Amino acid sequence: MNQSPMRPITDDEIETFQTDGVVLLKGLFDPEWIDFMQGAAERSLADPGELTFEFSDERGEQGRFFFETFSWLSNSDCRHFVFESPAAEIAGTLMRSSKANIFFDQWLIKEPDTPTETPWHHDLPFWPVNGSQVCTLWLALDPVTADTGAVEYVKGSHRWGQRYKAESFGDADRYKEDLPKTPEIASMRDELSFVQYELEPGDCTVHHGLLVHGAPGNTSLTTRRRANVTRWAGDDAVYWPRPNIQKIPRDPGLSSGDPLDSELWPRIWAKSA
Repeated sequence: MNQSPMRPITDDEIETFQTDGVVLLKGLFDPEWIDFMQGAAERSLADPGELTFEFSDERGEQGRFFFETFSWLSNSDCRHFVFESPAAEIAGTLMRSSKANIFFDQWLIKEPDTPTETPWHHDLPFWPVNGSQVCTLWLALDPVTADTGAVEYVKGSHRWGQRYKAESFGDADRYKEDLPKTPEIASMRDELSFVQYELEPGDCTVHHGLLVHGAPGNTSLTTRRRANVTRWAGDDAVYWPRPNIQKIPRDPGLSSGDPLDSELWPRIWAKSA
């Protein structure tokens, strides 16, 4: 399995990410990685890690929306992907960073006939990190359409200069940080520019940590929506601990303002001289 992308990332793709805050990338992961991660998804569903949530159960809805974070810390499949796949190089290149540190990885799996929506939100307010070079790589392991729960993005929203309160996918009172709520995005379709990509297994999107996005439920009765998600930090990302945000597995051993080079957030890729 290739550690570098199967083709170079183009200047147009980098510029699209920088301008729109999200880009669709095709043909970067070889088929062996997709076969491997499809198997890894099934093994994780059968034997979940400690930081697992079943959001459909939490909301009392039918189907299954499986969510697991920091999988690489205990899951050898996920660790292999984080350290050996092209994901880190892809993220670092798009961020125009000299390095890419893994912040955490995640499974986001919506089984067929799962109406549970992903609320409109952006990622950075959830996390104890600050910086402009923070992004998410969303790797499709199944065909993704609007019917199966394709993520929808508000183009350019990473440049609004505003942070919104973290939106819980389940318990509405989970996050307490004193920030404004995310606007009623669904009512602003005449004002904003949206994009929703269809993906085949092996396609990925990369989006900025402040890009507003959400996703519908999986209304297909036959097609799953398995995604492996990796979160990446670049040159300017620093540790920014705050109360009432997403918990992390352990103390990273850093002071506020330190770069994210640590055992919990190791540097996976560095740009060649």
